[in-house]
Amino acid sequence: VQLQASGGGLVQPGGSLRLSCAASGINLDVYAIGWFRQAPGKEREGILCFSKSGRNTLSVDSVKGRFTASVNNANDTVYLQMNNLKPEDSGVYYCGADGGSFCYRDYVSVDRYDYWGRGTLVTVSS
Repeated sequence: VQLQASGGGLVQPGGSLRLSCAASGINLDVYAIGWFRQAPGKEREGILCFSKSGRNTLSVDSVKGRFTASVNNANDTVYLQMNNLKPEDSGVYYCGADGGSFCYRDYVSVDRYDYWGRGTLVTVSS
C-alpha cells in the first residue's frame, strides 16, 4: 500500500493550490481518504475526509467553503482543492486511508487511519 501526497508549494494569501493523494494497493471503493495538516510545533490536525463509495465529504469549519475534495477514478488519485488560502493553512499536508469506507464523525482522529503517505509542504505567505 502506498499513498503519495504531492502538490504543495509556496502561495500568497488568497491563492489556490491543488494537492494530490495518489493511492496504490488499496481500493478507493472501500477506503475513505482523510486529509490532515501539521504546522511546526503542533499536532497533526484532521481537516477533511472524502469517501468515494459513501459519497460523503466531511470537513472542519476552518476550511469549509474553501477546501473541496474530488477523485480521479482513472488513476486512483484524490485531490484536495484549496482556495482562498490563509497563512494559518500553512503546514505539512498528509493523506491517510481509512478502511471504514465512509467518513465518520471522528474522521479527524489519526487513529482511524490505517495507512499514511509522506507529506507535502504548503506555505502561505506574502
